[in-house]
Amino acid sequence: MGPASGRKRRKVKPDASISTPEEEDTTDWWDKFSKRITGTLSLSEGSDKFKSFFKISRGTFGYICSLVNEDLLANSSVSRNVKLLSVYDQVAVALRRLGSGDSLSRIGESLGLSQSTVGQVTWRFVESMEVRGLKHLKWPSTEEEMKQIKSKFKRIKGLPNCCGVIDSTHIMMRLPKSDSNEVWFDSEKNHSIVLQAIVDPDMRIRDISIGWPGSMNASTILQSSGFFNLCQREKRLNGKNIELSDGSQMREYIIGDVGFPPLPWLITPYHGNELSKIEVEFNKSHSATKMVALRALAMLKERWRIVQRVMLKPEKNKLPRMIFVCCLLHNILIDLKDKVQVKIPSSHYHDSGYQQEFCKSVDQNASIVRDKLSVYLVGRLSP
Repeated sequence: MGPASGRKRRKVKPDASISTPEEEDTTDWWDKFSKRITGTLSLSEGSDKFKSFFKISRGTFGYICSLVNEDLLANSSVSRNVKLLSVYDQVAVALRRLGSGDSLSRIGESLGLSQSTVGQVTWRFVESMEVRGLKHLKWPSTEEEMKQIKSKFKRIKGLPNCCGVIDSTHIMMRLPKSDSNEVWFDSEKNHSIVLQAIVDPDMRIRDISIGWPGSMNASTILQSSGFFNLCQREKRLNGKNIELSDGSQMREYIIGDVGFPPLPWLITPYHGNELSKIEVEFNKSHSATKMVALRALAMLKERWRIVQRVMLKPEKNKLPRMIFVCCLLHNILIDLKDKVQVKIPSSHYHDSGYQQEFCKSVDQNASIVRDKLSVYLVGRLSP
């Protein structure tokens, strides 16, 4: 993942110690660290500089440091330059790499570190976070937790017993010619990896399937995922049915767009040129509810720009793990109610340049569930 071609490289001085773990608390550490930031990464002065640089609050930064502290202090197998860095320093470097998406060389130049040190520190952080932060990305484990999720979804636009929204997005890469396998070419002729995520009403990512080559469509990725396997074996979305006003039963389900296969537990919108009033109203409710996934993935890409930018010659075995950690960090900010805001595109569209996929699959049982929901929603809207 080298620097972009054509970028003039400035000679980097040998790595220097930024600080040691015992020297200061977070405030004192930041005062010293911020003075080292040079060039275009040197942002506006003042109390907001920390938030501008990391896109998170000091409290969240401290929490993340506490998660990885033990692993990053274990430095028996790392280079001397990494040993000179405190836990705060290492987390700062890794968060900047994931948050900005800037090249290793650019980040190194701005902090007086070598490209190899930035890479090693970032990877150590990723390896630690994918274990220590795992508790922040999980399917609801209690009936009460799922009940709250369903209640919030219903408040959006009336969908009852809804447990999540599924969507997918592309992370683009620029591969060397020697590794330009057609399997990585997507429908728009880009090299990409696909992230598929299921999101709750708070925009928290609850399940992911990641690392699939861009040539695979949403339907195929879903059917290759662990989530699909669990649902088909009735190990997930197997909670209590609810009784609708007409006395019929409604099972648990998630919703997705027309790129996904309609299934009894995955409800997609109606499509066609001649929809009935009931179908149109259902699509409105479906679209409004689906927005949480669009916003979540847009926020993920805006806050953690390493998944927004074109990755230059990435190691394809490492890239999915880095994306996974970005999803963990996304959830941590939600769980900690971090108030630092990022600018989200007004359309909330996270896959610019990609056209809507259409799955031609038909499932009669899925159609029955959707029709039942449509009638229920129109009944609620009727005076």
